[in-house]
Amino acid sequence: MSAVRKLARKQRLLLLLTFCMLLNSCLGTVVGTAVDVTIEVVKVPFKVAGAAVDLVIPDDEC
Repeated sequence: MSAVRKLARKQRLLLLLTFCMLLNSCLGTVVGTAVDVTIEVVKVPFKVAGAAVDLVIPDDEC
């Protein structure tokens, strides 16, 4: 291999590793957001049920 090809190969490898590291942080953000949304979606039925119970069962305060 010539010196120019070796340098070009090293540059491509460095560029590929840089992109992988950048995408890794981006992927972590996307996964974290998806998990947060999923948790909130799971909480909604419980919040609705709690509100319905509050409406049906009145407080015994005088």
